[in-house]
Amino acid sequence: MVFRQCAAECFGTFAMVFAGTGAVVIDDVSGGVVTHVGVAITFGLVVMAMIYAVGDVSGAHLNPAVTCGFWLARRMPRRLVGPYVLSQAAAALLASGLMRVLVWHHATLGATRPAGPVSQSFVLECVLTAILMFVILGVSVGPKEKGLMAGIAVGGVIGLEAMFAGPICGASMNPVRSLAPAVVAGQFDSLWLYLVAPVLGAAAAVPCWRAVYGGQCRMKEPSHERES
Repeated sequence: MVFRQCAAECFGTFAMVFAGTGAVVIDDVSGGVVTHVGVAITFGLVVMAMIYAVGDVSGAHLNPAVTCGFWLARRMPRRLVGPYVLSQAAAALLASGLMRVLVWHHATLGATRPAGPVSQSFVLECVLTAILMFVILGVSVGPKEKGLMAGIAVGGVIGLEAMFAGPICGASMNPVRSLAPAVVAGQFDSLWLYLVAPVLGAAAAVPCWRAVYGGQCRMKEPSHERES
């Protein structure tokens, strides 16, 4: 079961990084045809699609910050955290590696960078990830996890946040989304920000979720976690 979960995380994360950063790269090389709004929508839609595609198998975290948030919220066992994160990182690197082969001359491969002060982007990434994690935990409580609206809610939040905050901080909300293109393209400026801030933001969302949902936080685990 763990192998299937890790395979699902690999496929979902690969698709998310390949399509999302690919939209950024293609927008650059095509002279802005995709547009910033198109990039934001791409990220939202690919995450939504992957939630419906692999959510029943792994939960479709696709993000180490989300995995850490689920563990802190006691919604997944600790023994799965390492395999999930390694699967996500490997898939993201593979996606950026393929993008390098396809668009070899692009300098950044969609790496995230702050447009203003580092502190500004750090706070933005923390807040954006906290909102995202809160929504994810909210739709994962009880029978709503497998409901039709879960993917739409999460994908919608990602698209929304990328749309309004992307021009300032990149709206990464995901350490491996930023790590992979940075490593493959050799663009390490401010990378630490995108590795640390999303994890802190996801952790901050957990007590907020507990305060709002109270007793519902202790509902039985999703089926894919009980079977692991």
